[in-house]
Amino acid sequence: MSSAGGDKHQYLAAISVNIISISYGAFCGWPSSSFLELSSENSPLDTGPLSPKDQGWVASNICLGGLFGTFFFTWLSDKIGRKWSLMWMALPNLLGWVIIPFARNPMHLIVARFIGGAAGGGCFTVIPIYISELASDHIRGILGVFLVLTCNFGIVLAFVLGYYFNYAQVSWIVSTLSFLFVGCFWFMPETPQHLAKINKIDEAEHSLRYYRNIKSNPAKELSEELQLELQKLKTTEKPGGDAEDEDNQASGVTWADFAEGKTRKAFLIGLGLICFNQLCGCFAMLNYTAVIFEQSGSSLPPTVAAIVVGLIQLVGTYASTVLVERLGRKILLLVSAVGIGFGQVAMGTYSYLQVSGTDVSSFSWVPITGFSFMMLLAAVGLLSLPFLVVSEIMPQKIRSTAIMILMSVLWLISTCTIKMMPVLTEKLGMHGTVFMFANLSFLAAVFIAIFLPETKGRTVEAILASL
Repeated sequence: MSSAGGDKHQYLAAISVNIISISYGAFCGWPSSSFLELSSENSPLDTGPLSPKDQGWVASNICLGGLFGTFFFTWLSDKIGRKWSLMWMALPNLLGWVIIPFARNPMHLIVARFIGGAAGGGCFTVIPIYISELASDHIRGILGVFLVLTCNFGIVLAFVLGYYFNYAQVSWIVSTLSFLFVGCFWFMPETPQHLAKINKIDEAEHSLRYYRNIKSNPAKELSEELQLELQKLKTTEKPGGDAEDEDNQASGVTWADFAEGKTRKAFLIGLGLICFNQLCGCFAMLNYTAVIFEQSGSSLPPTVAAIVVGLIQLVGTYASTVLVERLGRKILLLVSAVGIGFGQVAMGTYSYLQVSGTDVSSFSWVPITGFSFMMLLAAVGLLSLPFLVVSEIMPQKIRSTAIMILMSVLWLISTCTIKMMPVLTEKLGMHGTVFMFANLSFLAAVFIAIFLPETKGRTVEAILASL
């Protein structure tokens, strides 16, 4: 294993690429504080206060944008490379923020959310690909979780800024992140695997030396590890790399590739993880934090409650970065799924007793504790690790296509759960909805226990061989 000095450039790359996901995180957290202002009597919109129906559209349209961004940026990353497709993401990212202060009606806001969401869709597909292609096996997990860590940081940032500034000022402040991202990420080379794929072997070697922090001295200094990696890269390239052949490889993912046993298994495991990532209900409930706190009769003002929950998530995700290479992914996902289930059972029971007229005033701390516990454990595993594990278990040939399909499924489920949440609470009551999510969380735990292979510190080949 190389020393920390050898990993320096990988950390640098992971931090600079994720500046854009801070901005996207803030985009996710923005409605929480801004809707209070936009739906109030003195709403800055020409059309008057934002109606609940419009709020639903403005909030969930980020997911439709994400769906579009997923397809577009995955395609772009195969066409012009991971690095440049990430660089182009700064544009929709900036536009999404800049439109908001000038918005005069809900439609403008909906458009802004769509554009910003597109950048987010790109983030969650291209960044995991970028990281899994440049990272050494022993720190791949840590770097992979950075994506969710920075995204949560962005959410908290939006909550905190929303507490002190109005919605237009928040937009201007956060839009500076796009410039910071371009400034920092400009200097990172393209990933070695992508360069090898398009037959730029010398550049691939340069890039690999950069990310492994090894100077370009004569080859006598190359460790065996690095030579192995170079060998692997050279087998990635296709002989006779003329342009036509290259096109075939970029678009040459057919159903036959998915039909192969191990690949299909990897894809289905990925699909399971991605579905449970949304179906455990944590993301949907996160969007209604303020409502949940209000119903439980908490004395905290909604904005403060949101900040508290955001910080709890941040702590959880940080714990996840620390533990992911020590305990492994499988344990964290398992503990996380079971914990979410228990947190939800506690919340559901309280809500049920409250509805059925039992005196629960002495237990008013339960929903908040349950919710916080659920969020903490969700952030440690089920909300943060699926993206990492999916990019680890996919064979390289179908990686970008598979991640694109999985993320589209994610955006669709996420739109549905967010839009359905108010309807479900109306029909089943708060307790019914929460119990439903709890059952799904326990199901997720069973799925993880049975099907998921441990991917900690193993090469992609080894993981596939174990399926």
